[in-house]
Amino acid sequence: MAVRWVATPAGAHLAGRRKTNTAPEVLLRRAVHAAGGRFRLHPRLAKGCTPDFVLPGRKVAVFVDGCFWHGCPKHGRTKAWTGPNAELWEQKMLRNAERDRRSSLLAEEQGWRVIRAWECEVLRDPHEVASRILASAGPAKPAS
Repeated sequence: MAVRWVATPAGAHLAGRRKTNTAPEVLLRRAVHAAGGRFRLHPRLAKGCTPDFVLPGRKVAVFVDGCFWHGCPKHGRTKAWTGPNAELWEQKMLRNAERDRRSSLLAEEQGWRVIRAWECEVLRDPHEVASRILASAGPAKPAS
């Protein structure tokens, strides 16, 4: 029998959370745009690969990874999971990490340069992250 999630007061804040257009995503997009980058939002590059945004002229796919959900080395969970959903949380976080690896690989196979930014980096200094993205991407290719 499959293990089911148990509703707990500690997890109530997770209901209805945003998956796209999160605050860090929007901050980074504004900074990239202000620095001259032009992008498209949430394109499906391949089945299972939808970056937060891409810079098509530079062939760059950008993923903004939340610290909690994607296991930031500074802010991700370091303790073992506890409570009635401990096993499910552990499995979910492993699936998230595997999905991140797979989506990066799929984008690279399609010829995209993948850049991942942590939520904490973007919140600390979105303009620095935008500069890093644009510098690593090189100049935009002229439209033909």
